[in-house]
Order: sequence, then C-alpha cells, then structure tokens
Amino acid sequence: MMRAAVLAAALLFAGAAAPLWGLDLDVHGQLKDPVLQARFEELTKQLRCLVCQNESIADSNAPLAEDLRREVREMLSAGKSDTEILDFMTARYGEFVRFKTPLEGKTLMIWGSPFLLLGLGALVIFRVTRARARMPFDDEPAPGP
Repeated sequence: MMRAAVLAAALLFAGAAAPLWGLDLDVHGQLKDPVLQARFEELTKQLRCLVCQNESIADSNAPLAEDLRREVREMLSAGKSDTEILDFMTARYGEFVRFKTPLEGKTLMIWGSPFLLLGLGALVIFRVTRARARMPFDDEPAPGP
C-alpha cells in the first residue's frame, strides 16, 4: 500500500516536471545561458499577472504566474524572439497582459486622452480668465445720467 502511494506520488511529480526536463536549467531553476536568463527576466517584468493584476509575473507567486513564467522559459529555449513571445501572450490573454501597451490605432485614444484632456482644460481656463478680464469691477460706478 505504501509503495503504491510512493509510486503514484513519483509519477505525479514526474508528470508535473516533465515539461522542464528539456530546458537547460541550473539548480536554482534559472536558465544556464545568461543571455536567455536576462531576456527571461526582462520579459517577465513586462507581463502582468492576470490574478494579481498589479504585479508582473516576475513578482507574483500565483500559480498562473508560475505557469506563464514556465511558458516564457520554454519559448525562449525553443528560440522564439521577444516579439513572438509578447505577441503570443497578447493573442492568448489580451492586451491587459502587457504592462506597456504598444501604440496602435486601437490604443491611440488611451495614449492620447490625457493630452487631449490637458489641452481642453487649458482652453477652458484661458476662456474663463479672458471673459473675467472683460467684466466690469463691482466698485466702479455704473455709467449713466
């Protein structure tokens, strides 16, 4: 009975670790190639944890973040470029997964709205101060007979 439980646990562990066997990892779970490890760290800082939403997958301890880190590691080891990885994650999880959304037609309003509102506020302030400058003071006598 005990052997069966140990064997089942070993098979379960082996199944969970199987995708990592093909990767060239050191004992700390980092990629042995320092260039790939640097790219991995930069990419994981650019991707948002979909569970935590205010943390990158590099900082998050959520199980989904662990899965995304593993997926990024596998894609780097497979020779994918940073753009391919970011495009894959965006296609799979949407624009929200990226901390810095690229400037495109559909995101132009998001990027441009702060400047548009700032310009609109400056225009309102200019028109109000100009209209007030034309108003007569209260202490001046009214023109008349």
